[in-house]
Amino acid sequence: MRIALAQVIAGSDPAENLDLIARETERAAADGAELVVFPEAVMCRFAGPDLADVADAVDGPWADEVRRIARASGVTVVVGMFTPASTPGRVRNTLLVAGGAETGYDKIHLYDAFGYRESDAVEPGVRPITFDLNGVRIGLATCYDVRFPELFRALAADGADLVLVCASWGSGPGKREHWELLTRARALDTTTVVVAVGQADPLTIGREDGVGAPTGIGYSGVIAADGADVVRLGAVPETVVVDLAVALAAMPEVRAKLPVLANGNRI
Repeated sequence: MRIALAQVIAGSDPAENLDLIARETERAAADGAELVVFPEAVMCRFAGPDLADVADAVDGPWADEVRRIARASGVTVVVGMFTPASTPGRVRNTLLVAGGAETGYDKIHLYDAFGYRESDAVEPGVRPITFDLNGVRIGLATCYDVRFPELFRALAADGADLVLVCASWGSGPGKREHWELLTRARALDTTTVVVAVGQADPLTIGREDGVGAPTGIGYSGVIAADGADVVRLGAVPETVVVDLAVALAAMPEVRAKLPVLANGNRI
């Protein structure tokens, strides 16, 4: 499987962000990508307008345009958007999967940490989601979810060999170290391949969102089942296509040597 890590910087206008998705999807498809993974909150950045004002249903016009983009390029696209919640004035933080596969995941663990309260505007999801693409079962996680290994264990128990972590990671002291450590740990403690795609650092394009704002720091990566980085990007916006064939083929050997999935669940 060839997968594109689309480490972009989203703005506040959902229509302009669709142009960004279209451009990077076309670029990735031209480089042979089968799956294009965008970060969390690409529909609209967190440090922007009221999220309830921009939220759209998964079968609404914004999502339908993502589907059109995906199908026009012959790929599957995963992208962060906001959908209406059951509570008026709140939203769901949703990963839309569009194109060759169709599903969605609502973020379960909300970022009420480091002085920020995502739950003031966002309603949590309730169940893990996996989907199948080209013979690979794929799990979904969003940003703060990466701090909760039980979600990744549940995805692995459902057969996931690959987990996508889409993020809009808050900046601040030690946050890059947390991001890199946690993405590697989740791969190692489930012996799955993890593809972690965050928004790039807005400071690299001269935009100041403030320390701690959950907009992005970059450093997206592909992590093998043994916890080793296969690819790790920097802070700037870039889209990179990575062939996962070697990392996925190595999983049975890793799991034979380190059978944490077989040995777990004994407490």
